[in-house]
Amino acid sequence: MLSTFRLTHPRARARAAAHVNTGLVWAMGILLGAYIGGLVLHGDGFSFLVDGVLALLTQWVPVAVFWLASLRTRFRRPEILLAAAAVTSSALGETYYVLALDGAAAAPFPSWADVGYLLFYPLMLAALASLVRREARGLAWPVVLDGAVGSLGAAAVLAVLLGPILVSAAAGPSALAVAVAVAYPLFDLLLVAAVVGIAATHGLDIGRRWGLLVLGLFVYAAADVAYALLELEGRYAVGTLLDASWPIGLALITLWVEGTVRRGSHGRTSASTPALAVPAVAVLAALGVLILGSRIPLSVLALVLASGTMGLAAVPLIFRQRLLRRQAGTDELTGLPNRRRLYAEVPVRLVAAPDRPRALLLLDLDRFKEVNDSLGHDVGDELLVQVGQRLSSHLRGSDLLARLGGDEFAVLLDDTGYLRSVAVAVGLQEALAEPFTLAGIALTVDVSIGVALFPDQGTDLGTLLRRADLAMYRAKDARSGHHVYVSDDDTHGDNRLRTLEDLRTALSTDELILHYQPKVDLATGAVHGAEALVRWNHPARGLLYPDAFLGLVEEAGLMPELTCLVLGQALDQAARWQEQGTPLTVSVNLSASSLKNAELPERIIAMVEARALPPQALMLEITEEFLMADRDKARTILTRLRGGGIRIAIDDFGTGYSSLAYLRELPIDELKLDRSFVMPMSGDPRAAALVAGAINLAHSLGLRMVAEGVEDAAAYDELVGYGCDHAQGFHLSRPVPAAELDLWLAGRPLPATALQAAEGAGR
Repeated sequence: MLSTFRLTHPRARARAAAHVNTGLVWAMGILLGAYIGGLVLHGDGFSFLVDGVLALLTQWVPVAVFWLASLRTRFRRPEILLAAAAVTSSALGETYYVLALDGAAAAPFPSWADVGYLLFYPLMLAALASLVRREARGLAWPVVLDGAVGSLGAAAVLAVLLGPILVSAAAGPSALAVAVAVAYPLFDLLLVAAVVGIAATHGLDIGRRWGLLVLGLFVYAAADVAYALLELEGRYAVGTLLDASWPIGLALITLWVEGTVRRGSHGRTSASTPALAVPAVAVLAALGVLILGSRIPLSVLALVLASGTMGLAAVPLIFRQRLLRRQAGTDELTGLPNRRRLYAEVPVRLVAAPDRPRALLLLDLDRFKEVNDSLGHDVGDELLVQVGQRLSSHLRGSDLLARLGGDEFAVLLDDTGYLRSVAVAVGLQEALAEPFTLAGIALTVDVSIGVALFPDQGTDLGTLLRRADLAMYRAKDARSGHHVYVSDDDTHGDNRLRTLEDLRTALSTDELILHYQPKVDLATGAVHGAEALVRWNHPARGLLYPDAFLGLVEEAGLMPELTCLVLGQALDQAARWQEQGTPLTVSVNLSASSLKNAELPERIIAMVEARALPPQALMLEITEEFLMADRDKARTILTRLRGGGIRIAIDDFGTGYSSLAYLRELPIDELKLDRSFVMPMSGDPRAAALVAGAINLAHSLGLRMVAEGVEDAAAYDELVGYGCDHAQGFHLSRPVPAAELDLWLAGRPLPATALQAAEGAGR
């Protein structure tokens, strides 16, 4: 049964096909070496073993490699299928030719062998077209133009070489013979033009081994030209080293297809030479052909191709000024108008119709920095491209959408007053709320939109931008999604700047303090740990909660300093509890931006050791978003922390991504069930079922479950019944300073286990 599975399982079949393919490639190399050696040893003239058996084997073994490659790709790669058909056609033609030769010095011409030979060219050209089709769609027209210039230039040079051959072919004994004879050089010309065009197209990605394909096709074309020139002079003979040229070219093409299938469809390697290198050479070659044509007679085809090369090369010069203007006003990443274009176009619109109502919307993506930090800047760039496309699809053609830089966009809405500007802002929020798929992860994007109205709130672009910016930050602070400017926003903007300066001062003084919320063991009632929560004891505004300043901390890039401050205070308090004989584990929240620091795990471990604390005295709480954004990075960081004995908890469990694979893969100790599940539990059976299921899931994976947001005795009792491990919430204690927590702990009745222990000690 097991052996049958191994033979029939798709992956097993694919591995078997890969081994066979590798063996055939080695066989091809050995046969090619034997064939070349045979040509050298036996001399001129037909040899049944060398020019018959070995020659055919060098054709048919690559055919087998190609069709096995098609099988391994499940016949889903059209370029491989077309190339397989091309080499099969050539092998059939060669087989007929050898059989028709039958020891003679030459075979009949034309014959069925020529059908097989000639079919190789259109099929291989189709394979090249399929190979570059998807990549070419996204290329700018100047890049495509470079490819066309390179193609025409190469074709012009080859047309000069093929001129005598075409003249000779045109003198054939019959119309069919003429057509077949002319087809060979023309197909060679097309093949070389296509290959050079690919090389000249800067930024085209057709895989790691594209050079083998190009070299193989060049060898094929060169062999055809050499053969035709020798035939023209009556000097070609069967059994010379020239006969090995076609098998060598075929072997190179075969190595391309075998490597492509083995390594994947694309290797993200550009198929282009340095930009402008091939087009420049092509222009010089075309110029040389035209100069040569003024001195000696050349074919009309060569002159037409050279003239076309020069004409195409001149196109960018004609449109250069227009192109430069367009590029100067276009964002390179998204293709949208940029800040320069916005500043050039909006004032013209405003002056042209000063009484027409308009609205300027300023959009800023929330937490975009986390995407760059967690998934990388390439994924962040792709997100910006998709955001620009989605915004464009929800605007009118008369509206102007521009990317100002980073994750900031601006929209000028024509004929728009207050009501429509709000409706558009809401529509754009909803459009961006639909998930984006990036790097295999579904990401949702929150956006903050500020709106300023023309002419009521500003008559020039500078004023509109400043007020839309103030409104946008008001929306960000209120987490409302959008906000239309009002006069009070000027005061709010000034307050925001003052708050930021005060925050910088607070980080270097004692204004930032910690409050602690205990975590109660639901089985025993004991308290073994507390969560540290930062507060700002502002000298003028009183005690501020995190919602009032954490956003500013992130925007100003101050999170690393705040993280070190909070960790230091929390560990100092843990050390004091240790000295008092009431050791408590302190839990500290870490943001995703803090975790991007590669040195953070070692720094945290050193801070714990410096206070002579056991590693278990610290619990780090991390969000699901960080874990899911970059699984490999998360695994590395968490493994280093766990290696130092630090415990890990997942905060706000259940509010992040749907995939739970990280629970199995990553070193985690504890899950903290978000309050949005716990608070409605008593009145909602479905919420209660989710809580019970989450607790069972955690226990089945060997994890502890902590329920947040326990606000009443009913929720507490339900959690006890579900077997939850720990709970925290206002029903037990609000976050309080450490001194108040000590008093709260001292005033609590001893849990049952502690009473039993005390009674035993008394006896």
